[in-house]
Amino acid sequence: MLLTLKLPNLLTDVRLAKIETLFVVEGQLLKPGMKVLDLRIDLSAVAAHDCPPVSFYRIAFRDRGWLRRLSVANGDTREAGMELALFSTEEDEPLDGSPGRLARFTTAGIIHRSDWGDDTGQ
Repeated sequence: MLLTLKLPNLLTDVRLAKIETLFVVEGQLLKPGMKVLDLRIDLSAVAAHDCPPVSFYRIAFRDRGWLRRLSVANGDTREAGMELALFSTEEDEPLDGSPGRLARFTTAGIIHRSDWGDDTGQ
């Protein structure tokens, strides 16, 4: 069966997200809990903030399947609802059909390492 991973709408007023880091490659077998990618969402256009107006999120896979097509690269910006990747439950499944369902995934807010200075604690 083909599974599609689409960008979730993580915040009500912001529909765009930047692909910060990809952790997968086409042809790779993903198992539940594996990291797929990190997203960066810029809130500065929506409202004034007392803190940096950027949020980071990680998407982790909750199914088991082969990554057959990656529709994004590091640095790309996508809108909520757009396809990020196509998976198959069988390694050699033809890609000419329609996805049977959405891929299951988990989204978690994360703290991006570069926001915290260097490793010396400064």
